[in-house]
Amino acid sequence: MNKAKEKSKIDGEAFLRSAFAAEQEVLSVQLKLSSESITHDGLMGDVNEQHFIDVLRKYLPNRYGVDSAIIIDSNGATSDQIDIVIFDPQYTPTLLDQHDHRFIPAESVYAVFEVKPTINADYLKYAAKKAESVRVLERTSVPITHIAGEPRVKELFPILSGIVATTVSWSKGFSGKAFHRNISSLSGLQILDCGLSVSGGCFDYFEGNIIIGPENNSLAYFIFRLLHKLNSLGTVPAVDWNKYAMVMSNQNA
Repeated sequence: MNKAKEKSKIDGEAFLRSAFAAEQEVLSVQLKLSSESITHDGLMGDVNEQHFIDVLRKYLPNRYGVDSAIIIDSNGATSDQIDIVIFDPQYTPTLLDQHDHRFIPAESVYAVFEVKPTINADYLKYAAKKAESVRVLERTSVPITHIAGEPRVKELFPILSGIVATTVSWSKGFSGKAFHRNISSLSGLQILDCGLSVSGGCFDYFEGNIIIGPENNSLAYFIFRLLHKLNSLGTVPAVDWNKYAMVMSNQNA
């Protein structure tokens, strides 16, 4: 009998844990290879971003787009460059695409992530500021017709934010006081909702209190928790494209 099939038959839960642990090992090896073979920090960062993007694209449904981008609103205000954006590709186009450059309308954004080599106090603050640069942007929402035929306006949900990395710098990881002190110091538009260390576990605040995930299967746990949270958000708001159009017609601006 096939080894994986036999394991699945004997203990299905153990089979799932083992299979997803292997997936995590693959990502860990890819990140290790880039750190040991790429001699330019900027290029190494780009490669690692793509590794995380590829994993999220693999597991998120097609209704979600995953890419790096800058976020833009109907006033022309823009965010910082964002390493990973989860957005709506079905109803909302990206704008002014040029090779690897694109603007994503603020209304279509579900979540933003910063990619770093490790998670520490400085990188938490850096990721928080990146998240704030997105959350301060204006998002429009116009009535859309749902299944009952009555127009309704989609309420704006809070844009999720997080940080993903290869390691976590604190000796006790996400369970120690140092991490909790630093993550709890973030507030307002700088709150980080979740984080992943491929070799050190994960965390999230999706349910209002902090949840710490396992180290051995942190990748799968993180993805499944993220999927559950994304499902709870529903669809993004319908963009008021007329607001964007009015900017084009304002010749006195």
